[in-house]
Amino acid sequence: MPDVRLLMVDDDVKLCRLVKDYLKPLGYEVATSHTGLEGLERALREPFQAVILDLMLPGIDGYEVLRRLRAKSEIPVLMLTGQGDEADRIVGLEMGADDYLPKTFSTRELLARLRAVLRRSPGASTPAEPQARAAELVIVGELCIDPAARRAVFNSVPLALTKIEFDLVLALARGCGRVQSREQLLSAAGNDREFDVFDRSIDVHVASLRKKIGETPSARSYIETVRGVGYLMNWPDRL
Repeated sequence: MPDVRLLMVDDDVKLCRLVKDYLKPLGYEVATSHTGLEGLERALREPFQAVILDLMLPGIDGYEVLRRLRAKSEIPVLMLTGQGDEADRIVGLEMGADDYLPKTFSTRELLARLRAVLRRSPGASTPAEPQARAAELVIVGELCIDPAARRAVFNSVPLALTKIEFDLVLALARGCGRVQSREQLLSAAGNDREFDVFDRSIDVHVASLRKKIGETPSARSYIETVRGVGYLMNWPDRL
């Protein structure tokens, strides 16, 4: 069965590469454009089955791309953006987007939403996907985590993490934007031993994670301390 051709319009080159590398073994051919005007022209000129469209783009933004695209085409559009407010979602959907996904996403959710919009589109199809890649990637900005391989990459550089550090960063990323208590994080990382409820070793592991990610005290952290509660991983648009 031939690949399903997708167009991803996003100025984040690394995110485009991550999505392309994830979807390719599953039978999706992903072309990329990094400006709104170029993406619009390609979407109207070339045969794609769906468009993954970022909201914040150089030149014309995603809303304008969607408005012009809908004037001439009914191609399925999945809006992918760091702006996850309800108002943004409503505007995008009312303008004709088929679905809406914040940029902090698991690739499994992206895949599921792509399948759904393709199924709803007359004449579109989804590829027969191999079972080789069943695990989801978890992506938060420059951070990409592969749970199956127990591998994490930040800004294209592999992170040398201990078992506990990997489990912690995975738990934080999966709960991105939500404060997690020390007890919750210790539970996620402490499968092999019991932790006292007042155990503060979590702070040591988080400090080590921050160093490995390359954060500086003066920069807004990916991993933010919430005094008296615990930690949270920030959404990309809040960094």
